[in-house]
Amino acid sequence: MRVICLVPSLTETLIECGVEVVGRTRFCIHPVDKVKAISVVGGTKNVDWDKCKTLKPDIVVFDREENPKEMADSCSFKWHATHITSVDNIADELRKLADIVESPQLLEMADKWSELASKPNLKTIDWANIPAQIETIGNNKVSYKHIEYIIWRDPWMAVNANTFIGSMLQKFGFTEHLISHKKSYPELTQEQMNDPETFYLFSSEPYPFSRHKEFLIESGFNGAIVDGEVYSWFGIRSYLALNEFYQ
Repeated sequence: MRVICLVPSLTETLIECGVEVVGRTRFCIHPVDKVKAISVVGGTKNVDWDKCKTLKPDIVVFDREENPKEMADSCSFKWHATHITSVDNIADELRKLADIVESPQLLEMADKWSELASKPNLKTIDWANIPAQIETIGNNKVSYKHIEYIIWRDPWMAVNANTFIGSMLQKFGFTEHLISHKKSYPELTQEQMNDPETFYLFSSEPYPFSRHKEFLIESGFNGAIVDGEVYSWFGIRSYLALNEFYQ
């Protein structure tokens, strides 16, 4: 089955599960050795449907959190939209997708996710060894009252517990420390970003915080820059990272 996938994390997962992906977004960068041969048809928020037509897809894959509804509305091909919101619902969503793209390997991945999701959240945190940490920021203490996962700057944006990232944080043991927000991706004021009792996790993507380490240090933050792909790329990448952490 010929698949165009407009969801970077699912593109990687589909390829690794042996699915024929013929079209991708420019943000679909994994697996590096295989995506180079796959046509780029746009981004996660826009797509060149004329280019897609030349690829003769059997199905176009979207995700409701990743892609705007307008993209699906404008799609003239058969399409399917996943709605992956947490570690707990990813198995069911992957099973639906596996059935549509006829992939036994993807179905196996769904079963593995189901087993992993059933494991209890970790209860202790090693503040000096945060999962997927790239480098530390500031003068870190032994422990903190709060955790804030930051995905953007200007304006500052965080995530709440009811997101896939939030569910990963809870699996890693941060449940009691997560700051409560009503919105899934709230904007934070500068005052909210100056709490000495908060440990800030700056994601490497979508905002490239790895390039702005000096700014973060000069601003007085305590925390770490973390690999955002581990926390937000639902599918095989987050599975492998979380599974390894449970070993």
